[in-house]
Amino acid sequence: MAVFQQELNAEFTDPARSPLSAKERRAFAGLPFYPPDYAVCVLARFVPDSLGPVFAMPTSTASRPLYRRYGELQFELNGQPQRLQVYQGLDLLANPAYRDYLFVPFTDRTNGRGSYGGGRYLDLRRGQIRGGQVVLDFNKAYNPSCAYAAGYACPVPPPENRLPVAVEAGVRHQQ
Repeated sequence: MAVFQQELNAEFTDPARSPLSAKERRAFAGLPFYPPDYAVCVLARFVPDSLGPVFAMPTSTASRPLYRRYGELQFELNGQPQRLQVYQGLDLLANPAYRDYLFVPFTDRTNGRGSYGGGRYLDLRRGQIRGGQVVLDFNKAYNPSCAYAAGYACPVPPPENRLPVAVEAGVRHQQ
């Protein structure tokens, strides 16, 4: 978890990757994180879905990038069964560095009350799925770039990825 936090903070100080303005980067002291919580690092069953149609994912702008549903994650959180859909962006398939990239946008009961109101994201790689299972670590949940600056086309978590529990892990929202 510490490595993830360090890498994300480093991204925010890098002019080529940061959503922050030059002035904001100079004042940047690090993102606020929830305390690490091993209870939100769960083993999820992965159910593949290679037959899902391509669709235009709504974003925070008029942009509608093409995605396909890659599968479903089934897991328990706070003693309750949960499900999240996993998506694959079609534009990334052409880039060898991101060909195996998978995307899990989600909302939970902390949105707008501790975490960014528009939802948060988790990233996975296809190679992390082994034997029909994947470790899902909500300590690595992060805010979309549009939480920090205007002009980004941030995918909006779909209704099927609204968790009915609070996930107090990952990046908090700066108030």
